[in-house]
Amino acid sequence: MKITTAMIKDLRKQSGAGIMDCRSALVGTKGNIEKALTILKAKGLLKAQEKAERTTGQGLVEAYIHTAGRIGALVELNCETDFVARTDEFKELAHSLAMQVTALAPKYVSEEDVPEDEEITPEEACLLLQPYIKDPTRVVKDIIIETIAKVGENIRVRRFSRYELGS
Repeated sequence: MKITTAMIKDLRKQSGAGIMDCRSALVGTKGNIEKALTILKAKGLLKAQEKAERTTGQGLVEAYIHTAGRIGALVELNCETDFVARTDEFKELAHSLAMQVTALAPKYVSEEDVPEDEEITPEEACLLLQPYIKDPTRVVKDIIIETIAKVGENIRVRRFSRYELGS
């Protein structure tokens, strides 16, 4: 099957991967976009794992205040360089995470942060394991990994704080 530019553009739009990665995935799957998308997601996961130990000294603090002004959140999201911290993808991720914290009120960033004696449901209490509010079929950790694959740097949620009027 001939791999067209339109196919590459479509796959790139869906995956956020580079042009050559999209082309080679399509060639490897003989033009099957669904299989190519699966391959690219697996590559993105591998890239994210490779970058996981890198230092994240830059980033931003994002605030989100819900409509009535009764609930809000601050999220510190870190990356490796200030260049990535200024990208639209990174800013969008930070905003989405602040909305997530406001909506679902997690107590911890990840399972590693949960005290040993506390009995909780990790999928409810840990931000990274919660269903993503914009797509409940995925978890927050997957969204972060996807962004890592797009921007090419390690990204880490350092901390967050949620505020609710009267509590």
